[in-house]
Amino acid sequence: MSELLTTVALLFIIAGPFLLLADRFDLPTVPMLIVAGLVAGWFVDEELTLELAQYGIALLVFAFGIGIDLSEMRTVLTDSEVAAVGQILVLGTLGVALGVALGVPIEEAAFLGIAAAFSSTIVGTALLRTEIRRDLVRGRLAESIHLVQDLVAILVLLALGADTLAADPIAQQLGYGVALLIAAVLVNRHFFDVVGRLAGGSDELMIVGVISMLVVFVGAAEAVGVSIVVGAFAAGLAVRYDPVEYLGLFNGIQSLRDFFAAIFFVTIGALVTLPFVGEVVPFVEGIGIAESVEKLLLAGVLVGLTAVVKPAVTTAILLRKGYEARTATKTSLGIDQVSEFALIIAIEAFILTLLTQTVFDAIILAAAVTMITSSLSQRHDERIYRALSDRGLFAGASHDKIDEASDVPQDLADHVVIIGLGRQGRRLVRACESMDRPYVVVENDPIRRDDVASTCDGYVFGDAMEPYALSKANVEDATVVVSTVDAELVSRHLLSVETDADVILRADDEETALDLLEAGARYVSVPDLLAGEQLVEHIEALLGGRTTPAGLRAERVAALDEEPIVDD
Repeated sequence: MSELLTTVALLFIIAGPFLLLADRFDLPTVPMLIVAGLVAGWFVDEELTLELAQYGIALLVFAFGIGIDLSEMRTVLTDSEVAAVGQILVLGTLGVALGVALGVPIEEAAFLGIAAAFSSTIVGTALLRTEIRRDLVRGRLAESIHLVQDLVAILVLLALGADTLAADPIAQQLGYGVALLIAAVLVNRHFFDVVGRLAGGSDELMIVGVISMLVVFVGAAEAVGVSIVVGAFAAGLAVRYDPVEYLGLFNGIQSLRDFFAAIFFVTIGALVTLPFVGEVVPFVEGIGIAESVEKLLLAGVLVGLTAVVKPAVTTAILLRKGYEARTATKTSLGIDQVSEFALIIAIEAFILTLLTQTVFDAIILAAAVTMITSSLSQRHDERIYRALSDRGLFAGASHDKIDEASDVPQDLADHVVIIGLGRQGRRLVRACESMDRPYVVVENDPIRRDDVASTCDGYVFGDAMEPYALSKANVEDATVVVSTVDAELVSRHLLSVETDADVILRADDEETALDLLEAGARYVSVPDLLAGEQLVEHIEALLGGRTTPAGLRAERVAALDEEPIVDD
């Protein structure tokens, strides 16, 4: 244990300067952590690194399991199942076939297919998605695709734990895994709230209770011979909490996830063995060159399948299901990496001597490369989509999803287009209805779909960045376009739309607001600035005797209770 803690300390000491460099020059964090791991690999024993990687992956899977909310994914889950299964079948088959073509035995090529098929929950959702992205259709799609893939990966991991192809041991392992997941669901429904009541509002006791659940499930997994990753995933499913009610727990889990995410990426870098980099004598004698060439070829094939073919397949499936080109493309760019589940499967197989060093090294190298390229593709996903769109790759794409979920009155003109049905959007809707002014709401969060349909007279369920969505809202004939979203990319796009309507936007700082005003916006709200002005007005009213403390409090309570708080 002391050696493991020493290894963790060494990894963070090495990673520190790289994180400072990333922060100083606004570089993606994931590539810098993996590069730090490459350096750490020269000083850390591989056996300790493998052990640390297993624990790191288990705890990250636990944190992901906590965040799963099927109610948020239900509107896209069916389509996600099709995309996930289609992706697994196509990429898995190609991975196995190309591995065999390159001379890899089929039993090892199967692990290449697994590495190509599954995508990383950590890179795709847990680290790189801002909340506004997560709440859009593409965020929900990516999360639900990851969930389906993770469940399939757990079945593979359970089968691998049987250490044989015999039916009875595999069935026994699958039975243990299913039992853990069922136990997690039962604990989630009937026991977790009891833990919350016993904690009596203490964040520390809640965190201790949750960690205790993790220990129990991981211990149960080890007791029956199941991978600790399966136990950790089940423990995550067992935890149900409201981030508002259990804010301390939420922050604690977030910190835990970030801590082990850093360890995970550094250990991935530390496990990488670069081709043609090794002992001098073996390479002088010609020993090891063939292995390095094979490793490079296998890793190159995996990178090509994962970073290019996988997004293309996913995009094609989602387009076929009727999603807009931008949504389909950006969703696919959130799953263009090798999964942490594929890595733990490869690690388990390597420990069981089912994988040779060369194939194992190729999978690790491909994982490190795709995690770097994925962090870059997500940062530049808009540019990638525009480049593909400008080349006419999405010509003739269907708009079925928008048409099915939208309801726009005929002959709509001189109306208000409201982007987003959050707190501000609701108030704008009520204002339009009180003045008998026609309006259309454009919303893109699947969880709000039913609310939009029941609340609004006219609505378009789609991405405001998609030309068809704004065309459906008849933005050309609108009088006012109001965005309640503080995403600068959306604001810039609305300013580029051909319309005579006054464009009213939202920004999170004064500098951005001034830039948008100069770019043509009629008005830009800055919530912090408006809140400050409102606070001053309330204090002046209180000091000037125009209101009383009790009256001020009653007014504030009424405003907060007016409607549920929903972030824009």
